[in-house]
Amino acid sequence: EVQLSESGGGTVQAGGSLRLSCTASGFTYSRYCLGWFRQAPGKEREGVATIYSTTSGTVYADSVKGRFTVSRDNAKNTLFLQIDNLTPEDSAMYYCAAVFVSSSILCYPRQTFTKWGQGTQVTVSS
Repeated sequence: EVQLSESGGGTVQAGGSLRLSCTASGFTYSRYCLGWFRQAPGKEREGVATIYSTTSGTVYADSVKGRFTVSRDNAKNTLFLQIDNLTPEDSAMYYCAAVFVSSSILCYPRQTFTKWGQGTQVTVSS
């Protein structure tokens, strides 16, 4: 069974940091576009970052550039999202997702992702 499982969420104070993890089972990350998304109550889901598993090419949403860092460890089938200088506006459910693509140019947040995790909650207090 194909599964993505996020962890690392929690409640932190503004200005703090979190590192989210996403581990895959049932498939390997090779030649996959991997992404992090977030959705706050009453808001649309936002793609915040993607990384192509083969080349490590990354794409970030403008709203998170400079504070979010996406990385992956293919050997451990794990995707990471480092979030620094958190603000209350970062509070949301964070999801990881994956889709098989043939090239890094097809790896970006607006791509149609086919595999999704259950999410991990991030809450930032002011």
